[in-house]
Amino acid sequence: MCQCELRSGGDLNEEESPPGLNGHRLRAGPPGGPAMRGYLVAIFLSAVFLYYVLHCILWGTNAYGVPPVEMKKRNKIQPCLSKPAFASLLRFHQFHPFLCAADFKNTASFYGSDKFDLPYGIRTSAEYFRLALSKLQSCDLFDEFDNVPCKKCVVVGNGGVLKNKTLGEKIDSYDVIIRMNNGPILGHEEEVGRRTTFRLFYPESVFSDPNHNDPNTTVILTAFKPLDLKWLWELLTGGKINTNGFWKKPALNLIYKPYQIRILDPFIIRTAAYELLHFPKVFPKNQVVHRKTLVLLRDDPRTS
Repeated sequence: MCQCELRSGGDLNEEESPPGLNGHRLRAGPPGGPAMRGYLVAIFLSAVFLYYVLHCILWGTNAYGVPPVEMKKRNKIQPCLSKPAFASLLRFHQFHPFLCAADFKNTASFYGSDKFDLPYGIRTSAEYFRLALSKLQSCDLFDEFDNVPCKKCVVVGNGGVLKNKTLGEKIDSYDVIIRMNNGPILGHEEEVGRRTTFRLFYPESVFSDPNHNDPNTTVILTAFKPLDLKWLWELLTGGKINTNGFWKKPALNLIYKPYQIRILDPFIIRTAAYELLHFPKVFPKNQVVHRKTLVLLRDDPRTS
């Protein structure tokens, strides 16, 4: 079981007011602004739902509802004796958050993700998922030797609210630390800590400076469009990156090794949007929807 908290921190630039994704101020107007706001919402919700999933997995039997065939058998983790604070909300028991190469189509079919396009499913992007997943070495959640029960986890955002709070040691005391995008740690260790367990990213928000790579960090691609998966596959195979179609220039080199990389199941984004945010699934015909701003909603087949 994980006992989780939310904290905002990471990007500590006081001059950005209010700070937004990757330290950029969120403005409506310039190209990329609305899309960036949508990506920020999606990444944050994915991080929140990820620790929600950690509760579901580690509290109880530690088994999986649809066991990924590539998952190694491991010693059973003893369940926690204490119930999580929001046990009544745990409706998705035994759900694995990362896609696995050998059975991602079966998993998508089981959860209905084959009926949705990105970022909610794999319907028109299955081949891109296959290519990208084929180059990854693992879909495990934790190391096979990790059998520590009752993990505590925290989500650390990229706002400046933690500046001068000296909470780095407190954040590092958690077993699982989830961060987003390229919110820096270097130079801010006293405020935001030194450790990262999971870091969610997309092509426009990933670190490209090797100084930021922690070999003990698992990085999680949150795919919003087929190009995101194609980008990952091309980087892992040494192909030429075509930067057309991205709202800003994506990273042209990957500082992480294949063993560190996972791909988030789109079911998490869909559930976060519909179950946590209660986004509408059908819009009135006379309501104009800004497709860039509402990037989370854009590919629902019922809004087309």
